[in-house]
Amino acid sequence: MKKEMTYTELAKETAILTAAVAIIAAAVYFFLVPSHTSVSSISGLGIVLSNFVPLPLSVITMILNVVLLIIGFFTCGREFGAKTVYTSVLLPVFLGLFEKLFPEFSSMTGSQELDVLCYILVVSIGLSILFNRNASSGGLDIVAKIMNKYLHMELGKAMSLSGMCVALSAALVYDKKTVVLSILGTYFNGIVLDHFIFDNSIKRRVCIITEKEEALRQFILHDLHSGATMYEAIGAYNLEKHNEIITIVDKSEYQKLMNFINREDPKAFVTIYNAVSYTHLTLPTKLEV
Repeated sequence: MKKEMTYTELAKETAILTAAVAIIAAAVYFFLVPSHTSVSSISGLGIVLSNFVPLPLSVITMILNVVLLIIGFFTCGREFGAKTVYTSVLLPVFLGLFEKLFPEFSSMTGSQELDVLCYILVVSIGLSILFNRNASSGGLDIVAKIMNKYLHMELGKAMSLSGMCVALSAALVYDKKTVVLSILGTYFNGIVLDHFIFDNSIKRRVCIITEKEEALRQFILHDLHSGATMYEAIGAYNLEKHNEIITIVDKSEYQKLMNFINREDPKAFVTIYNAVSYTHLTLPTKLEV
């Protein structure tokens, strides 16, 4: 059972989420809005739909966000849903505050291209904080989180894929230059986001129980060119014995491994941990495969 948070921990968590939302709001107000682009934004989809649906943009955006929040609650858990509701409500509050403090704000850089670049760098910091705290800012972030959970896709790539669909649909509304900037901005936003979320030195310890044990073992050894360790695991319910395969992989190997497992044995039991200091781990040689 998960331990309940103390008031101190709750206050710290709230402060971190609030700071992250403030960073995202600053990126949106000072860089995204002046650029007039649609980089991984649910508002961009709302603008496109407003040309075909007889509803105000604010109503369309609200409906899309509410639908995604409900889906997020059921697919990503109550904690993720509750935190995302908080950040989704807080984001327009910060935007309204910036509007009061900096009315009629134009571009800080004077260049649409630089605005997009600055937006990517700043918003990725805020988004990485939220994702690492099991939260999001709502909108397409929820779609990315769902894709990350069920398709084992890195969050940055998931953001790029979902945002790319919106950016492409924006071709119906925006001029060509803005559409191209939106597409490029969405793509690079995903790359930068992954860089902030997953440091290259962090590896993953993956533990797998599968019926395709030999095929998995061969894949790890000969396709990933990595090592693995096997342990005998006994189920507590019926005392049934299984072999658990444990391997440590980097980002690219992890994606290949998860694709193999999803293809060969979707019902495999997989647990994943971050392994930073794995180089100091010494395993008995008789257990190595």
